[in-house]
Amino acid sequence: MVKSCSRAMVIQMLQRDDSMTDAAPVRCPWAGSDPLYQSYHDTEWGYPVTNDTRLFEKLCLEGFQSGLSWLTILKKRENFRAAFAGFDIERVAAFDEPDIDRLLADAGIVRHRGKIVSTINNARRAQELRSEFGSLAAYFWRFEPSAADRPADYSWDTLRTIGTAPASIALSKDLKKRGFSFVGPTTCYAFMQAMGMVNDHMEECHCRGPIEAQRAQFVRP
Repeated sequence: MVKSCSRAMVIQMLQRDDSMTDAAPVRCPWAGSDPLYQSYHDTEWGYPVTNDTRLFEKLCLEGFQSGLSWLTILKKRENFRAAFAGFDIERVAAFDEPDIDRLLADAGIVRHRGKIVSTINNARRAQELRSEFGSLAAYFWRFEPSAADRPADYSWDTLRTIGTAPASIALSKDLKKRGFSFVGPTTCYAFMQAMGMVNDHMEECHCRGPIEAQRAQFVRP
């Protein structure tokens, strides 16, 4: 049986809902209202990463995202992980033609032959980077921009216009020279944002302060 509510009770409920809305954390506008997107924004995006497997995954998924929305990729991420052996570099580097055929038949991922082949190629190039630098983290963090190369302010109006940066152009150029593919300057900048090489949460965002504090304690590889 549905209980009836007095007008006073309704007003109290509305006031409580308003207070809960007021208390909601301020996020960057791109996080939207999707819970998965909000969780990614709150717990992953912009936090410094040094784990090679996670770095390789982020680089690959940014490549797959080209021409698509990030939310589309995020919703398929577990499928990507299952299809690409958890983005284990050694295992992906060993993929062959039967694996490519398997991936092209997998409806759970983005079935783009060029991007699939690129992921396998990039795993092999990642092996070479690890041989040269010891880890992907040691290589990538060399491209962290200086404070002088960062925006003067972190308003949404400023951040929304940034698609590349001198550091992402330099990273893209070096990766391409080393044989990587699907690593243009825009993709590289998105990768830098995702892995926390830069903190592009807007000034009012509830994540910006904690990430800055973490970055202050973070030991670069």
